[in-house]
Amino acid sequence: MNGYQRITTALRGEWPDTTPVMLHNFMMAAREAGVPMRIFRRDPQQLARAFIRAVERYRYDGIVIDIDTVTLAGAAGVPVDFPEDEPARARGGMLDSLEEVSDLHEPDAILDYPGIGVWLEAARILHHTFGNEVFLRGNCDQSPFTLASLLRGIDGWLMDLLDPGREPLVHALLEYCTEITCLFVRAMGTTGVHMISNGDSVAGPELVSPSMYRRFALPYERRVATCAHEQGVPYVLHICGNTGPILTDMMTTGADGLEIDYKTDLAGAHAVMKDQTVFIGNIDPSGVLALGSPALVAERTRELLGTFADTPRFILNAGCAIPPTTPPENLRTMVMTAREFRR
Repeated sequence: MNGYQRITTALRGEWPDTTPVMLHNFMMAAREAGVPMRIFRRDPQQLARAFIRAVERYRYDGIVIDIDTVTLAGAAGVPVDFPEDEPARARGGMLDSLEEVSDLHEPDAILDYPGIGVWLEAARILHHTFGNEVFLRGNCDQSPFTLASLLRGIDGWLMDLLDPGREPLVHALLEYCTEITCLFVRAMGTTGVHMISNGDSVAGPELVSPSMYRRFALPYERRVATCAHEQGVPYVLHICGNTGPILTDMMTTGADGLEIDYKTDLAGAHAVMKDQTVFIGNIDPSGVLALGSPALVAERTRELLGTFADTPRFILNAGCAIPPTTPPENLRTMVMTAREFRR
């Protein structure tokens, strides 16, 4: 089987010939290709070249096409910093109050934002290069709840959520962010990618309670998953941190797979997800991959593979984005351990 076939087989709940590997390694790919992040986020040819080189070097099955976590926010008007060799980052929110939601520009305008165009063109180039040989996952930046926190500013957003009188305006901003997110998802669906994904980092239990997640994040995540499925591709949701308290809720989004952070208990995730939803993850990207020894990488990878050895609905990845300073030998060890593992 090739990479596309392995991951597609796992998504169907059938056994691939070996454990599929999908790496969230955009920062490391750029660094190893000698492409500064300043160029990576502006030049789709260089962005695609970095991923092509990484696949050739490490022989993994699936590419997570990613650039940063603030492209949609920047497209909506949030002030953004662009470091020379780090991913872009937001410089605080743009809404002083939720009453300003009505003044936001038309959602369609986000498709004119240069960063969106780079992301989509890179996906097209990778599809043209690999076709159905390597699996392509087009990440579409942030889900509505987290995008809303970027527009409002995290402190103001969390305070708004605690005020019942602000709830209609909270939902107005979430509706706007859902429109923006779905515009990006629909555009990504035209590029030839095999899967679409989003992150919703602020929606996790480390920042908001499970009840707030169910009230303010979950309904909009469901709509984004539906939007992706309307493009004819599977959908994956990622939430940072320990998602154990909301894992059963995340499974109701309609996502075909959940990318789980390393902080989530393995046995608990296995018990909840086995044979129902594809588990993607969840090696610790910093403590193990970036800072650990090859022996530690092999040990933790075998532990993870052993936990999910009784289900085909599993794709190996890190629990979040892999740091650019990760030793190449550690990444090779992770991939080779998966290749050599026997259920």
